[in-house]
Amino acid sequence: ISVGVGEPQPVDGWVVEEAQICISVNGEELATFMASPRDLEWMAVGFLANEGIIRSVAEIRHLHLSKNGTCVDVWLHDINFEKPRKFIITAGCGGGVTFDDLSGQHEPLESELTATPEQLAVLMREMHLGAELYQQARGIHTAVLATPSQILQQVEDIGRHNCLDKLRGAALLDGEETEGKILLSSGRISSEMINKA
Repeated sequence: ISVGVGEPQPVDGWVVEEAQICISVNGEELATFMASPRDLEWMAVGFLANEGIIRSVAEIRHLHLSKNGTCVDVWLHDINFEKPRKFIITAGCGGGVTFDDLSGQHEPLESELTATPEQLAVLMREMHLGAELYQQARGIHTAVLATPSQILQQVEDIGRHNCLDKLRGAALLDGEETEGKILLSSGRISSEMINKA
């Protein structure tokens, strides 16, 4: 509804969809959070990888999206999987979930990759133009994996944390190496986003 002088007028518009999504591992619920209900297999695989539960897709025996499209069941070859006892709700709009110790130290990343500010500006522009849901409705995050000259993978989600999980999962399932690549995100870069990166 458009509000202005005179009577309200109906207008066409889009609303970003949000749903409660769950990930279960070997039949046990691991995490439930709010997300955009698309590319959920990517998100589940990426979440497990970003949390250090798996190192490669070879550890996954079976992956199944529920009939209603809101739960991903992951069956690992390791039948002795133990659910982490502690999880952390991260900061930000809607937050995210991590099992990692955010105060822990990580080794610095080393890479010989270089990109000019101009190349990064072009990639950021392409990222925003390639964000289909953002172009339609706004109110959604996007992230890309890129080289200095091109975007390799792009994802969208209401949650910036979910974007990084989806991106990692997409890369893993497509056999795309992430080392030596550029990660761009529309979201605020907090400590948990750095941990996922």
